[in-house]
This record gives sequence, structure tokens and C-alpha cells, in this order.
Amino acid sequence: MRAESILQFHPQFFPRLRSCFEIIALVCYESFSVKNLLITNFGNHFKATSNLICYICYANQLLFTMNYLDIAQKWLTGDFDPQTKAEVLDMKENNPSALEDAFYCNLEFGTGGLRGIMGAGTNRMNRYTVGMATQGLANYIKSHVEGDDLSVCVSYDSRNNSKLFAGITADVLSSNGIKVYMFDDIRPTPELSYSIRMKGSIAGVMVTASHNPKEYNGYKVSWSDGGQITSPVDKDIVNEVSKITEPSMVRFSSDCPAPIIPMGKEVDEAYLRDILSLTLSPESRARHKDIKFVYTPLHGCGVKLVPECLKRLGFTNVIHVPEQDVPDGNFPTVVSPNPEESSALKMAIDVAIRNDADIVLATDPDADRMGIAVKDDKGKMVLLNGNQTASLLTYYILTRWKELGKLDPSKYVIKTIVTTELITDICNSFSVKVFNVLTGFKYIAEVIKRNEKTGEFICGGEESYGFNVGQFVRDKDAQISCSMLAECAAWAADQGLSIYGLLQKIYSEYGFRKEGLVSIVRKGKSGAEEIAAIMSGFRNNPPKDICGSPVCRIIDYLEPEKTGQPKSNVLQFFTENGDVVSMRPSGTEPKIKFYFGAKGSDAEEKIELMKNQFTKD
Repeated sequence: MRAESILQFHPQFFPRLRSCFEIIALVCYESFSVKNLLITNFGNHFKATSNLICYICYANQLLFTMNYLDIAQKWLTGDFDPQTKAEVLDMKENNPSALEDAFYCNLEFGTGGLRGIMGAGTNRMNRYTVGMATQGLANYIKSHVEGDDLSVCVSYDSRNNSKLFAGITADVLSSNGIKVYMFDDIRPTPELSYSIRMKGSIAGVMVTASHNPKEYNGYKVSWSDGGQITSPVDKDIVNEVSKITEPSMVRFSSDCPAPIIPMGKEVDEAYLRDILSLTLSPESRARHKDIKFVYTPLHGCGVKLVPECLKRLGFTNVIHVPEQDVPDGNFPTVVSPNPEESSALKMAIDVAIRNDADIVLATDPDADRMGIAVKDDKGKMVLLNGNQTASLLTYYILTRWKELGKLDPSKYVIKTIVTTELITDICNSFSVKVFNVLTGFKYIAEVIKRNEKTGEFICGGEESYGFNVGQFVRDKDAQISCSMLAECAAWAADQGLSIYGLLQKIYSEYGFRKEGLVSIVRKGKSGAEEIAAIMSGFRNNPPKDICGSPVCRIIDYLEPEKTGQPKSNVLQFFTENGDVVSMRPSGTEPKIKFYFGAKGSDAEEKIELMKNQFTKD
């Protein structure tokens, strides 16, 4: 039993478990001959409960150390390819800490799939861990889904090894008798979602790590509705994947494989047609077709379709960033291909300044998130964050839907709990229902699926630069977002406003709000432990006031019976002045995120105070 599991027992259980603990302790004690060291550290009173726990913790650590070394040795002697063996040997001889991190655990197949650093090891993204995950997925499909013609769609982005991992995924599924539709080249994540519904597939796999650093890759599973897997399917798939403990359990090939059918232009065309059907202001686009845009895919797959979207919308003045149009998993022109980070848009903004462009559009490597920069009232290019962009698009779309007579009580908007309350205020002014869900677009897709027969999804978004419109795609979609933002700019121009001017109009109507985000990165095993300690500290000792205003409400999403939401490791603190702080460990990256929301004319000053209060050592 791992030490952390033992320490989770309530003290009232110790007496009845004590004899069991003693047996474990004695076995470990004799096996590792650590008597002198244990006596030095813990004294001779091993039967006292506290000392017994210390003893087991120490013995557990020794067991763990031997375990990861044994597993690494299996990779050196087993049926693994020469390149993998060479990498393991190099870590063993030259970098013991890297070896530990590569083998100390299995790369977790979470409720959304895999994501991790690429390389050799059980805790890395490689052909073997991808194969094992796919075998578990195949086993789940075959045991839980009825039908003789089951299929899965597979796609991949521009990251290093994405094509390789997608090919392995397709081969394993095919070898298990499951038909595969596989894109013939890189495609955006939202098009994978679209293709699942188009092909009538039971699931989809997208090989991507979204906007993570270049060392990462990932494996994201979506279900038949095109949305990422949610409960109970996610947990059942995780359970099946956990049963695949060795690469030898993976069916990498078969004498009678199911077909692997390529997808390409026909899906692109259908997808583009449906995107154009969502637009609302063709006359405005025609009048302002010469708005000057700069677009960058940040070396990702957005280059496949975003420029074509803008062209088909009639915009004639789209300037590229040639160096970043090249798909490249090393992302050579940026420190990080994340449109949430200002440095990622620097090259595009420089191009915009040289060309006197009005708007910069940027998409992340798998083209599901969009970042923008616009001219302010002084002509300077400024970045807008995800909250501002989502608010702008929500306001524009609801305004046009109202003007077109499309609003009724069945229509609704969705946002995540950490996304600006400005969206709630906007929806209330249009008498449109707004749903709040946990962080992650899969929860937005879940609400859409649940309401398919009773309502119509208008649009929805999250502060982390994800947005979507309409029913065609059940994930965030940068192709749709770029198209709607471009059209919004043309519509605003009809009102004599720039995008920046439209945002100021919204603030004047609904009140000024400011949001901030701080992400603290803590990598590896020790980082995960530190993040857990931070959450525990705030959970056990919550702040009494924020920016001088008393905390009047605390929401702990580990208590689903109180929140009405699925259980999640999220804390929120609300003040009497309407400010809010939310904190959560990222589910896909080695970081903890702090979300700050302030209300009022002094919101910017309050954001800085919040950052100092919550994130400064």
C-alpha cells in the first residue's frame, strides 16, 4: 500500500488496521535490512501508530525506488525498439533523475485522454503508451457498444510524432476489428469533432497537446456526439485502459484488419459550408471586405482552413506571417505556441504594425483556440484576452439574433465557472438563459447534448480563448471563432466602431470588469506534490478578505452535493464587492491556475492586489 493512501485513513481506523500495518512493516523491515537506519530516525517504538506510519512510508519509498528501476530494466531487455532502449540506457547511465521521472508511474489516461512529455518510459508519450491507451479504448468499444459496423475517426496536428502516434492509433483500432476514418494530413481538433458526426462514428481520437510546449504531445478522445468523453464513458474507458499493463497486451497488427479509410477534401468542404451557414451579417461583410487582417497559425494546422474561411466570407485583405505558416512541431519562432501568451503574437503584431492592419488573428497548433490583437483608440495594437473576446462575440451574436427574430426562451448560452460574469450580464439583458459549467469545453458539449431536443445552443466560451457557435462542432473552434470575429468587425464598422470601440461600448453599458490569470508551473513528481499542497493550504485556511472586502462565499467543487456540478478540484472565493478568485490545478499541464475577476472602476488595481495576495511567496 502506498504511503499516501495510508495517510488518508481517518485515525479511528488505525486500531483495526494496526496488525495489518505491522505485518507490512515487518516484511519491508526484514527485506531491506534498514533496522539501524529506522532506529536512528524513528526510535525503537515501531508499534506506536505514528512511528509505524513513518516506518511504512520509508519502506514504501524503498519499494517504489526498486520498482521504477525494475521497470526501466524491463524496457532495456524486453521487446522494445533499439531507439527506445538506447534512450533508457542513456538516462540510466547519465541522468538518474530523468530515469525516475520517466518510470516512476504510468502516464495517466485521464478523463480526456493522454498528455505528457514525449520520450521513452511508462510516464511518457511514445508508441507503446499510445498503443496501450488505444487497446484499452478498443476493448471498451467492443465490450460496451453494439453494432457490426463500428468506426472511429482519427486526426493529428503538426506536433512532432503526431502523425506517427495517429498511425499507431489507427493500426491498433484496425487490428481490433474497428473501422478507422483517418485524415490524410494535419487537421484542426474541431474538424475531428465535426467528422465524427458526419461519419456516424462511435468515437474520435485527436493526437495533439494543444498549446503545450514542444516537448509534449497528447491523445484526446471524443465520443459519438463529437464532444470529449464525459462520465460515465470516460471513467469506463479509463478503467479499460488501466487493465493494459504491458505493451505485449496490445494488438499492433492483425492478419485480418478492419479498413483504414482516408478522409480529406470532402470533409473540409462540408465543414466550411456549415461554418459559413452560421454567419449573420453578409451585407456588412460586403461593405467592409477590405478590413485588414493579419493571420498566424503559430506553426499549427489552422493554416489549412482559417485563411479559406476568411476568403469565403469575402475578406480580401488577409496578410500572412510566412515564417509561421509552416507547420513545425518545434515551433521555432515562438517560445510557446500559446495564443494566451503575448510573446506568441509578437511576430504577427510586428507584421500588423508594418502593414497598418486593423486586427491580428492567431490560432494555436490544433486550431481550437483563438487569440486576437486590435487597434485601440490611439491606434496602438493591444491584446484582448479570452474573456473580452467571448464577451464581444456573445454580444454581437445575441444582438444579431434579436434583430433577425431568432431569439426565444429555448435558446441558451454556456460559459465556464471561471469565465467572466460579463457574459451573464449580457445574456440577462437579452433574456437568454446562461448555463455555468466546470472548466473544460467537454462540459459545454455535455450541456448541448443534454438539451438537443429541448433547446438550441447559440454560442459559448471559456476564458482560456476557446469559443464556439452552433451545433455542428462539439468543441471549441478557432475556425468558427475567427470567422465570427471577422464578421463582428465588419458589423461594428457599420456602427462606426472598431472592435476596441465595440468593447468600450459594452463596458459602458454593462459596467467595467477586469480579469487576470496567473499560472504557476511546477513540473514532475515534486511539482505535482507542491501543487497539491497549495490547494490543501487554501482549502484548510481560506482567506478572510480579498482587497479589503470580506469573503462572503466559498465554493469548493470537491463537494458536488452542494455545487450541483461534477466533483472537481476547484476553489472559488467571492467577496461582498463582487470580486472573485478561482483556483484549480490544470488537468492537462503541470501548473496551478489562479483566476482573478474584479468589478468596478478600480478593477485593474484590485487585480494586482489579488495577484500579490494569492501568488506571491
